[in-house]
Amino acid sequence: MRNELVQVMAGNAFAVSDATGDMRPDPRTPVGLFSFDTRFLSHWVLRVNGQPLYALSRDDVTYFETRFFLVPGTATHYVDADVSVIRHRSIDDSFNERITVLNHSANPAEFTVRMEMGSDFADTAEIKSPQPRRTEVLVDKGQLRLCYERGRFGRETTISSTEPAEVDQGGMTFRIRVAPNGTWTTNLHVATTIRGAGAQDLRASLEAHQRIVRQDMREDLRDWLENAPTLITPRDEVATAYRGALTDLAGLRYEPLAYIEPVPVGGMPWAMSLYGRDSMITCLQTLAFTPELAPATLRILAMDQGGRLDDEHDEEPGKILGELRYGESAAFGAAAPTMYYGAADTTPLFVILLDEYERWSGDAALVRELRHPARMALDWLDEYGDITGDGYVRYQRRNTRRGLINQSWKNSPDAVVDRHGREPAFPRATCELQGYAYDAKRRGARLAREIWGDPQYADRLEREAAELKERFNRDFWLPERGYYAFALEPDGRPVDALTSNNGHLLWSRIAEQDRAESVARHLLGPRMFSGWGVRTYAEGQLPYNPVGAHLGGVWPSDNALIAAGLRRYGCDVEAARIVAGIFDVVETLRGPVPEVIAGYSREQTKYPVQLPAAGRPQSWSSGALLMLIGVMMGLRPVGENLLVNPVLPEGYGRVELLDIPGRWGRTDSYGRERPGGARGRRPRLR
Repeated sequence: MRNELVQVMAGNAFAVSDATGDMRPDPRTPVGLFSFDTRFLSHWVLRVNGQPLYALSRDDVTYFETRFFLVPGTATHYVDADVSVIRHRSIDDSFNERITVLNHSANPAEFTVRMEMGSDFADTAEIKSPQPRRTEVLVDKGQLRLCYERGRFGRETTISSTEPAEVDQGGMTFRIRVAPNGTWTTNLHVATTIRGAGAQDLRASLEAHQRIVRQDMREDLRDWLENAPTLITPRDEVATAYRGALTDLAGLRYEPLAYIEPVPVGGMPWAMSLYGRDSMITCLQTLAFTPELAPATLRILAMDQGGRLDDEHDEEPGKILGELRYGESAAFGAAAPTMYYGAADTTPLFVILLDEYERWSGDAALVRELRHPARMALDWLDEYGDITGDGYVRYQRRNTRRGLINQSWKNSPDAVVDRHGREPAFPRATCELQGYAYDAKRRGARLAREIWGDPQYADRLEREAAELKERFNRDFWLPERGYYAFALEPDGRPVDALTSNNGHLLWSRIAEQDRAESVARHLLGPRMFSGWGVRTYAEGQLPYNPVGAHLGGVWPSDNALIAAGLRRYGCDVEAARIVAGIFDVVETLRGPVPEVIAGYSREQTKYPVQLPAAGRPQSWSSGALLMLIGVMMGLRPVGENLLVNPVLPEGYGRVELLDIPGRWGRTDSYGRERPGGARGRRPRLR
């Protein structure tokens, strides 16, 4: 049990410890207290009378709060233990731990309680091999201050206690006497400070940081859950997974510096910051459930939209942000810069999200407000995205030292290869980028015609979209294989690997209708479908690796988009199989939705295998569950109404989703399993 990792989180602040609550640096995973990409506590170890503590049990109250029930000594002492310890931990914009020592004997007892404390101020980007830093440790008026400065970059951890303590540079010691059957308690408060120019806390002037009365996080979570639609299903595991996904999404919201509205972070533990792709896909996934995430995300991405050519940041005019980091590595150029634009899909996704949000919400005012950023994004597709002038969006990093090699969603260095393992030349045009560009142009045309009042611009975008679709279906389709190429080389040669990206082509609707059935057959065939979900890369190709994240792994976020795309082309049976498979993963693993699982066939492993580097929870993985519920219920906004066209997997009985928010106010949807499950092909959803 000691090897188990326990986490609490709130926004982009989180703490990871072992099963007793202790924190010690671990090169395999971020252990400690983190906020804004810095580890503020790397050592946090509790001792009673010099002895380590052992875990009896734990109560995970919610995502920001947990309790550890412990006893000192070795396992052989459990039965006769006359003392126990409770560590009650919570996190918000600070870290708090209440330590309670319980004397179970009939006599008074004296104890020495010691909390060892320390910080290496490591950047999350270097957890596997932290660089040594010269830190300053100060004992100041009963507080312990841990400080680090490098030029204008400063971080500080301040620890205080509600009970008197002997404070030294290594921690705090409490010498206590506890009455018979009595208790002793102290509250440890850990404040984190982010210093910039002038040694001021960068958060000090922010409205969110100045609130005199901090919003009660329990109340916030209650409101968040109550505002979401109610799911009624005879499958308790599905209902539990739904509530868990909503709760995880609540915990994965944060307020970036200089911004006061919460937006989704990428996820635990490596991506606790704003990632343009992850955040926008999360918003798209959750429009029927938590639509309030979308306008805040669109506004901050518009505010940070690229405005110049900058090789260091991979920035171009109109390009939408890839990621926003606050750590030392980004600040001093040891990793990708603080504001990094190395993503080719974020820019069309911005327009897609803006349009889809308006379809659901009717918020035309936001579309008018973001007209200029949206048009800049659409201009980027042709002016900077089309690097070779052949009409396709391509990518090639400007930052040749630290920029991402692959700038699509499959962004690991070896992710883009043909079926023999050969890497294509740059600039690369992956197939899903063309689908996103096509969808963005069509949606931009609707916004121009209906809201911006610019029919000529709408006509132009519609014409360009039609030309792109025709060109794409000519150049990317592999008739001898019956699927679309993974990518095109600069000279137009196709990269012939079979990948899950084909499903994104259905989601964006760039695929020809008469080819959808062939694509669906591949996606749900044994080479691609593991039984748990669609693999990123088909089995039987030379680079296939079931434990390779982008070369055979199964991503819930990927599968949600694929299932939505299948329904758009009337492939209901296939969509229902994906819904059932991903929910089976969650029901089997329990807890947060994993970022990615291994691509092993379900016949090989009766239990989903999580990849060691996979994050959990992740915003777009939790959002995937919500999107799959929407796919199952067949939800689509049509004018002022919500269309419901349910297709339930076998064994799901009757499902109700009540109080779905939208431009119609609130409405309900109902679905029931038809005899024999989903059958045949039904009218397309869009």
